[in-house]
Amino acid sequence: MKENKVYKVIAILLSIVMIVLMAFFTYQLIKMDILPQNLFIPVILVFVLISLILILWINLMAHGVVSKVFAMIFVLLYTVSMGIGNFYVYKTDGFMQKVTDHKIGDVKNTVSIIVMDDSNIKDLSSLKGKKVGRLNNVDKVGTNKLLKSVKKKKGSNYFKTKKFDGALSEVEALYNGEIDAMILNESYRGNVTSVEEYEHFSTETRVVYSTSYYTTKKNDSLVVSDITKNPFTILISGNDTTGDVSELSRSDVNMLVTINPKTSTILLTSMSRDTYVETVCDADGDTACPEGQMDKITHTGIYGLNTTRQTVEKFYDLKVNYSFRVNFTSVIDVVDALDGIDLNVEEGEQCDLFWANMKPGLPVGMHHVDGETALAFARERKAYVDGDYQRVRNQQKVMQAIINRAISSSALVNYTSFINSLESAFETNMTYDEITDLIKYELQAKPDWKFETYQISGLGDELMCASLGQAASVQVPDLNTVRIAREKIEAVMNGKSSSTVAEDGEPQYDYYPSQSTSTSTDYLTPEVEDNNVYTDQIQQDQTTYDPEGGYYPSDTEEEYTPEY
Repeated sequence: MKENKVYKVIAILLSIVMIVLMAFFTYQLIKMDILPQNLFIPVILVFVLISLILILWINLMAHGVVSKVFAMIFVLLYTVSMGIGNFYVYKTDGFMQKVTDHKIGDVKNTVSIIVMDDSNIKDLSSLKGKKVGRLNNVDKVGTNKLLKSVKKKKGSNYFKTKKFDGALSEVEALYNGEIDAMILNESYRGNVTSVEEYEHFSTETRVVYSTSYYTTKKNDSLVVSDITKNPFTILISGNDTTGDVSELSRSDVNMLVTINPKTSTILLTSMSRDTYVETVCDADGDTACPEGQMDKITHTGIYGLNTTRQTVEKFYDLKVNYSFRVNFTSVIDVVDALDGIDLNVEEGEQCDLFWANMKPGLPVGMHHVDGETALAFARERKAYVDGDYQRVRNQQKVMQAIINRAISSSALVNYTSFINSLESAFETNMTYDEITDLIKYELQAKPDWKFETYQISGLGDELMCASLGQAASVQVPDLNTVRIAREKIEAVMNGKSSSTVAEDGEPQYDYYPSQSTSTSTDYLTPEVEDNNVYTDQIQQDQTTYDPEGGYYPSDTEEEYTPEY
């Protein structure tokens, strides 16, 4: 008798739990609007029917001991399954809420004081009376933020500063012992390590002090009326950092993904990170952004995603609807969460050693690789004759493999870790509703996506880069391939295959090749007459502007005395 009472109490409690979980599951699906109607109603009806049958069985139909035991087991298993299902839906909702919450948000900027690794300077206190390098006209805001932070902690005149027109000349002075330390915005670190002479800069130096500040950035989108019916283009910007995806850094991957849902076509259009472009600055962004000046596309990432997007739009003469920003950590985490991806390494893509991480490369053939290997493959360039161009093709291949794996049933095996990896993997200006619409479209239509690829080419040269304040190795784009890229994107947008656009025509370069690697380089801009040449020289300003404290002299060497 007592056993029957205990059983009835447990049966009632389990029934209540089932009803609560069923109600919460239904609420979440309605809130997310993630299932198409032809799936939503049958799914809910099936779960409601199963729940009713189990409630009736455990409360009214189970009389014998064996029947009660089986009923209890089935109900427990079902309740646990419902709990897991609710958790998965809850995680998915949280993920989409998080990644779509970056249309207006804070961007982290970190500025450091760096010394040689064998220096006896250990911390900020060790810098008293030392000579510290700083940039003259580049990143004034970040430099002054750090100087103000030092002043608050140690007072004025704590160390002397020597000014440099470019980051590379500042680094050279640090290596030569002309200065004891240097101030550098961490978003410029990649500019230094990209130079072969300083590729080990991060291991040969160390940070003794740093400060961070946040700036508010907008990431506007050009909304498509119905993302499941109308074509659209996404900019994928890949930062060359690990860790926080919101931290500003160079944009080493700049890939346009054009999607036409009606034709199930995805076109990946890429450019080299060294492509020489005219910078188009975000009007609400960094005041140090070199508006209208020529630079590598990778350097636009330093000034925010909007600057990269607007520069890409002008370069291709088209509009980008949405943008995604990812970083190196993102690739590793996402691929590992998917339990690896499949890469078919073709002839010419193989290598014995990945220079990116100094680990064994991939021979010709099909390979199932983890996140670290996928990233190394996507970053590799030194192992190939055509260097950066092969790296772009590798990036496209990795992107295809990730998409194919993510939309396959195998992604469900590690669903929780996959969702966790995505939460911190990227930022986007797509809305919550647009993402759920795409998921519904994938579930309902199950399109057989066709991937097409194209990349622009160019000519290597040494030209002035505005963000460096000096000349550097660049890829001057072949404008004929830029035209072809634009026409291929337009073809896909209009429901055709990009292969309908002929890849012909003679190379076209709208610039004068440099005669030297000096910091004063002539090149022709599209906006001027054919006989006009623009010379982009370093501006030797005689003052330094602190947004919070006005101007103070910018002599070659000065005591640290900003007037705050």
